Amino acid sequence: MRQVKIFDSYRGKIEEFKPLKDGEVSIYYCGPTVYNHMHLGNFRTVITFDLLTRVLKEIGYNVKTVSNYTDIDDKIIKAASEEKISEKDLSSLYIKEYEILLDKLNILPLYAHPKASEYIEKMTLFINDLIKSGYAYKKGNDIFFRVSKVEEYGKLSKQTVDDLVSGSRIDVNLNKENPLDFILWKLTDDEGIKFDTIIGKGRPGWHTECVCMVNEVFSSPIIDIHGGGFDLKFPHHENEIAQSIAHNGTKLANYWMHCGFLMTNGEKMSKSLNNSMYAKDVLSRHTGNVVRMFFYSTSYRSPINYDEDVLSSIDDKDKKIYASLKKAIYRLALSSYKENETIDTADYEEFLSYLLDDLKVTKSVTVLEKKLKELNSLLTSGKSSLDDICRVKNTILKMTSLLGLSYPVESLKDEDIAVYNSYIKARDEKDYVRSDSLRKILLEKGIL
Repeated sequence: MRQVKIFDSYRGKIEEFKPLKDGEVSIYYCGPTVYNHMHLGNFRTVITFDLLTRVLKEIGYNVKTVSNYTDIDDKIIKAASEEKISEKDLSSLYIKEYEILLDKLNILPLYAHPKASEYIEKMTLFINDLIKSGYAYKKGNDIFFRVSKVEEYGKLSKQTVDDLVSGSRIDVNLNKENPLDFILWKLTDDEGIKFDTIIGKGRPGWHTECVCMVNEVFSSPIIDIHGGGFDLKFPHHENEIAQSIAHNGTKLANYWMHCGFLMTNGEKMSKSLNNSMYAKDVLSRHTGNVVRMFFYSTSYRSPINYDEDVLSSIDDKDKKIYASLKKAIYRLALSSYKENETIDTADYEEFLSYLLDDLKVTKSVTVLEKKLKELNSLLTSGKSSLDDICRVKNTILKMTSLLGLSYPVESLKDEDIAVYNSYIKARDEKDYVRSDSLRKILLEKGIL
């Protein structure tokens, strides 16, 4: 199998990827809390892990990629109350909207898309185990995780426990033994959704669901790769690791990957800052290709600033790629050329090698752009061989497909073929008035 390198957030450096099982890769990234429309920044993680999945599959791995839905949360309860519908109806509505956007972004189907609400029993059994082993405790009406028992706490976020305590805000919940202890279960009698369980009547905190879903979906206490947005490093992923160490003796994943923030006006884009740009609105103005290429314009680990002008310029580039591919496909079809799957292997290998090196997609895109220039040169030259056009076109399509970009070209219609044949006939007969008229029609349709 080809060598793959990724930046492991836990170790803080580029590492050679070595799977737990030969030929297989297990990936989990944290999905959305479904209480509102998703902002564009939510999809940077989705696109990054979709690209990673594609690259690993390309070199022969059997990849199982999973992402969850948090459909139990105080934000959902609040939003459902305001809209006067049930929490389930609210979360179902936004899950459907989210999945429409996944299709627009050409995201590969996941191995599983679990919901927190489907794992309540698993979570309560997990929490009960933590109570029995002394890693969790009941205080007041809630159940907390005892952070002081996990020596490794803070290693992912590269912070010491003392630093985290001194930097913590005053918590209104005075029942906790330690400011860093986090809630596992809310033993609540409020109006929100709640469950009767072996640990009491209530609902789970946020940090337990992913650990339980990872363990259950993959039937394993540890997976290959776990990740999400940079903001999830602490406390969410740190708390996941702590629970996994306490319950299973593992740090949940061998590699941790985190994506940089989407910024707007120098600030992280988030609902809490009220500066969100809804993905649905962006995707009403731009194609999924454009949004993907926008995020590909810098390393997935670096912050990126939202810029509508940049998106518009990528829009133009996307249309030019489609036009070039369309011309090439039509040129071959009109010439009755017998297509093959030949590609420029050296260029494709260079393109792929950058992606295998911690998804250096910006460098891969430079190789793609080189091939696009080559194709355009072939299309404008009157001496280009059809073999060359076919080979370069195939290479570009293979590259764009790996990047998750979609360029479906409609088959030529009989009437278009008839116009083309008439154009060739008029040109050969030196009927320049008619050939110019027909050429104009063919150019407008992108056939020439």
